[in-house]
Amino acid sequence: MKIKKLEYNITLCKIPKESDLDLSNPFYFIGKTDEELSLVCRTEDTPGNTIERDDGWKGFRIQGILDFSLVGILSKISGILAENKIGIFAVSTYNTDYIFVKQDNFSRALQVLEAEGYIID
Repeated sequence: MKIKKLEYNITLCKIPKESDLDLSNPFYFIGKTDEELSLVCRTEDTPGNTIERDDGWKGFRIQGILDFSLVGILSKISGILAENKIGIFAVSTYNTDYIFVKQDNFSRALQVLEAEGYIID
């Protein structure tokens, strides 16, 4: 299975309202519940009025479009990283899964996944 590195730094944050979002930015994950409005974005695209933010993340995605019948892909990757004491933040889209780790763990995360047979691009 191929993993594609994302070349930019990532910020996880909470924002006060939807009007603070700039949907023209190329990379945004928005999570809205009855309790919060969360955003995962490139650090340089983080809105200025965040309620909370956590900088210093890097990420990768599973290459290709994943069929919904596939089972355990995210579980296997997160398990490998957990065994190596690497925490993750994961989000899924209709097409694929994205995994984020703190920047200081990024190289090691890719190394352990490559050692397990993943192809890093």
